[in-house]
Amino acid sequence: MSRVRSVAEVRRSESGSASMLVVSLIGVVLLLGMAAAFMTAGAAAHRRAQSGADLAALAGAVALQRGEDPCVAADRVAAENRARVTRCVVEDEDVVLEVDVESPEFGGHTFAIHGKARAGPG
Repeated sequence: MSRVRSVAEVRRSESGSASMLVVSLIGVVLLLGMAAAFMTAGAAAHRRAQSGADLAALAGAVALQRGEDPCVAADRVAAENRARVTRCVVEDEDVVLEVDVESPEFGGHTFAIHGKARAGPG
């Protein structure tokens, strides 16, 4: 036969359940905060890659107009902007570049973030 429990017994059996809910919610908020921080850092790295590509392409175009090697100038400027040139091509009077920048570390791994740029009078 089933026994009817008193209100005090029901309250005692549920004691601490609000604490578990609060701990779970705190964990979710922390996880979302970490994800937002990583996404923000990734976006900043992408901006750095694009800026590095733009500046390096401009330096390469100036070097090309002066009769110098545009890829050497682009490499130097990209390195100063913490980027690495992965492709440097001269098309007519334009310099076309691709650069890589390392992403922030996530789970012990980094990823290459790409930036592309083209500069020249044409």
